[in-house]
Amino acid sequence: MTPFGEKLRKLRSEKGITQQQLAKALGVSSAYLSALEHGKRGRPTYHTVLKIIGYYNVIWDDAEELQKLAMLSDPRVVNDTAGLPPLATLVANELSERIAYLDDTNLERIKTIMEAGTGEENRRKLTRRERLIKSRREKLRARQEES
Repeated sequence: MTPFGEKLRKLRSEKGITQQQLAKALGVSSAYLSALEHGKRGRPTYHTVLKIIGYYNVIWDDAEELQKLAMLSDPRVVNDTAGLPPLATLVANELSERIAYLDDTNLERIKTIMEAGTGEENRRKLTRRERLIKSRREKLRARQEES
């Protein structure tokens, strides 16, 4: 399950809504919604996230959190380390191979280290890079939906 899927399921549960009811309201299939909740689909589109926000009448901070969770919930992550130092490539590959074996405590430790090690200047770089990656993924998704 992805962070977005977990949050979506929690919202549904709190409101006592079935997957079928929500799927119908959003104009998607219940199979898609189930796959989204269980992390078997990629990130939801921005349009889908907006529909969910509207359906649940989510307010500012919660809407922002839901959008952020959607961006951080791609279950098939690809790390492009081209142009980064060799150590970045090594760490990305090691993490990719070992992440399935890390417990929650170690995952939290890694997350804390990454958050602490990202200064303001690096955050701006990360944001630009994230926007570029998002744009590329959306174009790829659009091409896949067209075919």
